[in-house]
Amino acid sequence: MALLEDYRNDFVACHRCVFCKFIPMEKIKSLKHSDVCPSITKYNINAYSGGGKLSMGFALLDGRLQYTDKMLHAINNCNMCGACDVSCKYNIDMELLEPLYEIRNQSVEDGHTVPALDKVIANLKKTNSMVEFKNKRGDWAEGLGVKDASKEKTDVLYFVGCQTSYNKNLQKLAKATVKILQNAGVDFGILGDAEMCCAGRAYQMGYQSDFLTEAKKNVALFKKAKVKTIVTGCGDCYHAFKVLYDKFDLKGGLEVLHITEYIDRLIKEGKLKPKKKVDLNVTYHDPCHLGRQGEPWIHWKGKELPGPHRIFEPTKEFRRGTHGIYEPPRDILKSIPGLKLVEMDRIKEYAWCCGAGGGVSDSNPEFSMWTAKERIEEAISTGAEAIVTACPWCEQNFTNAIKEMGSNLKVYDVVELL
Repeated sequence: MALLEDYRNDFVACHRCVFCKFIPMEKIKSLKHSDVCPSITKYNINAYSGGGKLSMGFALLDGRLQYTDKMLHAINNCNMCGACDVSCKYNIDMELLEPLYEIRNQSVEDGHTVPALDKVIANLKKTNSMVEFKNKRGDWAEGLGVKDASKEKTDVLYFVGCQTSYNKNLQKLAKATVKILQNAGVDFGILGDAEMCCAGRAYQMGYQSDFLTEAKKNVALFKKAKVKTIVTGCGDCYHAFKVLYDKFDLKGGLEVLHITEYIDRLIKEGKLKPKKKVDLNVTYHDPCHLGRQGEPWIHWKGKELPGPHRIFEPTKEFRRGTHGIYEPPRDILKSIPGLKLVEMDRIKEYAWCCGAGGGVSDSNPEFSMWTAKERIEEAISTGAEAIVTACPWCEQNFTNAIKEMGSNLKVYDVVELL
C-alpha cells in the first residue's frame, strides 16, 4: 500500500501551473467548455484544483498543515474523475490522481471522515452493497432463464453491479444486456444474490482498507466459480476489476471487459447485426472510469534519479488516459441504422464528469447535480435529442439533473439503444 511519502517527488514536481484546471490549449474547442475540473470550476479557489490539493498534501506530509474543516471540504468535494491528471500529464511527467487518492486515504486513516460516506461504507460492510435496497440483488433476473454462475459453469460472467441490480429504474439495463447476450448465443451467467459490490467507490472515497477487504472477497468468489472472463456494464465496476484489482495484484489472469467492448466484438464477428432503424440524434458521454481511468494499470518498479529533471530508471510509462474505452461504444452507436452521433466539445480523456464519482453524490448532492447540469447543457448545445452513456451512475445522475432542469433531453445507455 502506498503512503503519502511515496509521492513526495510528485508534490515537488508540481509547477503550480494551470494545466490541471483546463483542457490543454490545442485541444480546446470553445472557451465556454475549456474547464476540465468540476471542483475548481465550481468553487473557484485554488485549493479545490488538483495542484491546490497537492500543495495541501505536501504540507500535510511535512507537518506544516493540520486538518481543518475548509481543508477537508476541498479534499472531499472532488469527483476523483481524473481529468486534472490527464491534463497535467500533457505538460509534465508526474502523478496527480494517485497522490489525491492517498491524501483521501490518509485523512480517513487519521479519523477525519465524512458522516455521509461513513454511512455508505457501513452499508457496504453490512450488505456487500454500495446502495441501500429493499429487494434482493438477483430479483431483476426472475423469469429470464439466466444461468447461476455460482452453481453452473459458464464461459462469461455478467457482473451487474449495485446500481443496476437494486435501482428499479436501471434494472432495464441488466434486462437489455441479457437479451443481447442471449440473442448472440453467448454462454453466460450471473451471480444473482451471491454477487457482491466491486468496492471501487470505497477506494475513490478514501476507504482503502475497506476496498481491499471487499476486493479479496470478490476474488475468492470468482475463483470458486472458476470465472475467467467478466463482462460488466458499470464504469465503476470495470475500473475496479480492470485497474484497481490489478494495481493491488488481485486480478490474476482474469479477463475484464466492459459490455460495450464485448458487444462491439460480437457485432464485428457477425453474431449481432442491428437492423431496426432508430431515427435519433444523440451525443455520447464518456464515463470517467471507463474512459480516461479505464486505461490498464502499468506496473513499474524502479527509482527516480536525483537531479533537476525527472529521470526514471528504468523508463517509467505514465497512464495518460489515451487508452481508455472510447471507440467500442461509439462503434456500436454507429452500427445502429438511422442513428446520428454528434460529439460534445469535451470528449474522451478530456470529457467533463457526470458528477456522481468520488462519493460526492452522497456527501454533497448539490455539487453533484451542478456538475451533471453543466454536462447536460453541453449536450443540449450539440442539438442532440438524447445523451447516451455507458455507466448506470452516469445515467442516474443525468436523469436527476434533467428532471431538475425541466429539459426534454432524453438519457439512454448504449445497451438500451441497441
